[in-house]
Amino acid sequence: MSSRPGGRTAAVRTAVLAAAVDLLSESGVGAIELTDVADRAGVGTSTVYRRWGSKAALIAELLRDMAATSLPRADTGTLRGDLRANAELVAKTLSDDRQGPLFAALIAAASYDPDTAEALAEFYRSRIDEWSACVDDAVRRGEAPAGTDAAAVVRAVSAPLYYQWLLLRTPPTQDDVRRAIDATLAAVAAGVFTVRGRPHPDSV
Repeated sequence: MSSRPGGRTAAVRTAVLAAAVDLLSESGVGAIELTDVADRAGVGTSTVYRRWGSKAALIAELLRDMAATSLPRADTGTLRGDLRANAELVAKTLSDDRQGPLFAALIAAASYDPDTAEALAEFYRSRIDEWSACVDDAVRRGEAPAGTDAAAVVRAVSAPLYYQWLLLRTPPTQDDVRRAIDATLAAVAAGVFTVRGRPHPDSV
């Protein structure tokens, strides 16, 4: 496994990724180029082109870095508590003055740029995989039926929050968070997310 670069290389990487976040948040994907990122980061344009080569490659690394540095999944001891932590994290991210516009820009770009779309999908897959363990733990505790599709539960919590934010252009409120959790937990209890023949998380 390769490690992250150290020294000046690490400093350049940090500065470039921070500059990319700022510019994406301010202007969107279509309005920036690698030269803009280099200028904002205070590094040579040739350095940025040599390391990343394209805007899509830089965005892909940015999303991988965001996934690697995101908060770990919650472990509150209850499914409701864990799902609330997840929903509140999503709502806080979408409402943030910097993170909200960043994700809006990335989601918009993903609609027409295949490389950005794949990088964004990889980011969300990694986050869903991280939080799915909460549901698997709930199955072990008897809070959810055996065979519950953990990833589907995690998606069900965040989906209405993203829908409101993207289409209605209003930040999710605590009422929205509560409704998303209540609806998802009711569906879990009713077996909506149960997959027939799905093994228990502890099974071999």
